[in-house]
Amino acid sequence: MPSQHEIPVSMRLSIVRTIAKGGMGEVHQAVQHGVEGFEKTVAVKTILEPYSRDAAFVRMFIGEAKLAADLVHQNIVQVYHLGRADGLLYIVMEYVDGVNLRDVLAWHEARGQRLPLELAAFVASRVCRGLEYAHTRADADGVPLGIVHRDISPRNLLVTRFGEVKIGDFGVAKARSLAREGADRRVLGKYSYFSPEQARGEPTDARSDLYALGLVLFEMLVGRRPRPLELRSREAWLAHVGTTPVPPIASLVDDVPPMLANIVDRAVAMDPDARYRDAGSMGYDLENFMYHAGYGPTIVTLASYLERVFATPPEAAAPPPAVLEPDSLVETTASR
Repeated sequence: MPSQHEIPVSMRLSIVRTIAKGGMGEVHQAVQHGVEGFEKTVAVKTILEPYSRDAAFVRMFIGEAKLAADLVHQNIVQVYHLGRADGLLYIVMEYVDGVNLRDVLAWHEARGQRLPLELAAFVASRVCRGLEYAHTRADADGVPLGIVHRDISPRNLLVTRFGEVKIGDFGVAKARSLAREGADRRVLGKYSYFSPEQARGEPTDARSDLYALGLVLFEMLVGRRPRPLELRSREAWLAHVGTTPVPPIASLVDDVPPMLANIVDRAVAMDPDARYRDAGSMGYDLENFMYHAGYGPTIVTLASYLERVFATPPEAAAPPPAVLEPDSLVETTASR
């Protein structure tokens, strides 16, 4: 008989469907089975077999699970388990019943519309609160972990059908604790959302995530990405991001209130010292904008809006699984 400290654990998973797939891995909806008919819907992230032989990539995958396992917050996708089956690693995580922000923006772009500005501010404010939690996490001795997500982008921001906003995919995040364990120093990410210092391969901290969030907020408010789409090569993108400021939002649209425009412009400042010092400060300003005059948006407001947006006629075919963007993943010689 096992002792009270040696409880045997088994996990059986049934794959339901593929949610997203790309050149490096896949994400599936699955059912976790337990005893006495217990079932729980989860998401399972796997890496493709060729990458399972890449020691650096495997370390990054394991690092993601270890890093995110202790991040328990309503605005962060929860990680439950790291496992191995037939020699392949997988992560079991919270299943988010909803859509990613990229799909929300694509729906509006296809119709020449924009997300209502108060909802854009609400989404960004919830991301701020999730980042504030992650950025300020400390170990058991009270030493800050130094977590930086490094891949804040619309595809990694999820909205549930109840209007909850969640940050997903800490797969390219770094923390000082993992660096001490010998984690690979490469940084992967979608370079259209890189900060200038990230594009130049310089040290990054929490303000780099706020820059990326500023770009996402800019995109929600303007209706398009701030970077020119004709930049196709990696080198051109990195050179542009590392040297070219984002234009003031008021120069592109005239219906964004100055209070909100100032938040965006400050978040995307080229100089990290000119940005918000932390996610909590940016979140406070966004909340002040939304609620300073009284009642403002809530998760119910966001859920109701998205329910109307994504109302699908019964005869319409189900959309194909979302496809990840492996071509937008690049390496830089980044610091810890």
